[in-house]
Amino acid sequence: MEAARQYNVHEAKTQFSKILELVATGEEVIISKSGEPVAKVIPLAGKIQRTDYGALKGQIEISDDFDELPDGFAEAFGADA
Repeated sequence: MEAARQYNVHEAKTQFSKILELVATGEEVIISKSGEPVAKVIPLAGKIQRTDYGALKGQIEISDDFDELPDGFAEAFGADA
């Protein structure tokens, strides 16, 4: 893996847009102060792109008994079965 790019505070302030572009492409950027790393700018976890309703069709399965209580559950909490 390639080493993260490093910017000092002044460079980071003047190159902020460039840093955001790098991070958006998956790179990590280190910000340093007086030569010492103090922060890391990393990409956020990717979002799932859903284009329309039904995008997950065929990927989710719900069993016919999904809303049935397990044996003894209702009795344990004093509810009528």
